[in-house]
Amino acid sequence: MPGRGDAPEGDTKDMNATDILFMSTRAGSDHYDRTFTEAYIRPGLDPARWRNRANYVALNVVQTSPEELSIYHRSGDRYVLRTDGFASLHAGSIAAEVLTKSITFTGRELVLNFSTSAAGSVGVEIQRANGTPLPGFTLADCTPLFGDAIERAVRWKGGDLSTVAGQTVRLRLVLKECDVYSLRFR
Repeated sequence: MPGRGDAPEGDTKDMNATDILFMSTRAGSDHYDRTFTEAYIRPGLDPARWRNRANYVALNVVQTSPEELSIYHRSGDRYVLRTDGFASLHAGSIAAEVLTKSITFTGRELVLNFSTSAAGSVGVEIQRANGTPLPGFTLADCTPLFGDAIERAVRWKGGDLSTVAGQTVRLRLVLKECDVYSLRFR
């Protein structure tokens, strides 16, 4: 952003602040996708980061533990994300709902990577492709999840998902003060 930030040694041609943006590409492609147009990593509290600092990440993202991904800046700074923490379904204090496209899955359980506030939660309903909730797997049958977990199984009164595996279904997620980073069947 020209004209913003500090100029090192008073050199006004370098008076620019920069953000780290999130872009992605597929292996072998020279096209970069910018789905997310906002700053991914802001300069932050350190005044030195409000300079024209060629804010480039060194190379890729590195998994540094089962719960953590690291992004290394060429300056040596390290930024940390939770596993799958690039983007999330997010809801604030007013509950929000998400309905997936129709899917067919295999497995016995659905696991979520999520984080809630103390007052937050996420619940999941499994519906037929036409939108009718499956008995035993309605939102009322779901034990709401709260807390912070990289991998926690969703539980319903209907038991495990082996009885509905292979069917075409949709998922209805209801979130309050929550981020859901990823979901998968296993």
